[in-house]
Amino acid sequence: MAATVFNQAQLELLDMMQWVKSPEVLAELKQVISDFFAKKGQEELDAMWERGEITEEKLKSFETLHERTPYRGLRNL
Repeated sequence: MAATVFNQAQLELLDMMQWVKSPEVLAELKQVISDFFAKKGQEELDAMWERGEITEEKLKSFETLHERTPYRGLRNL
């Protein structure tokens, strides 16, 4: 099995885990990280809207979009 090499961000997060002493603190940390990435995603969507990459028409087209991966060769269980 190959060794896992962590990047700097992963090492920083791992180092901070020493301060997580309870399930409640872990839940709070997970929420903060989730909120951070939700904010970053919203900022990118707003920027795409401003650049015209996302429009009302494009959003409407997502309502009928079906892009599922076909799983061929799998047996019915």
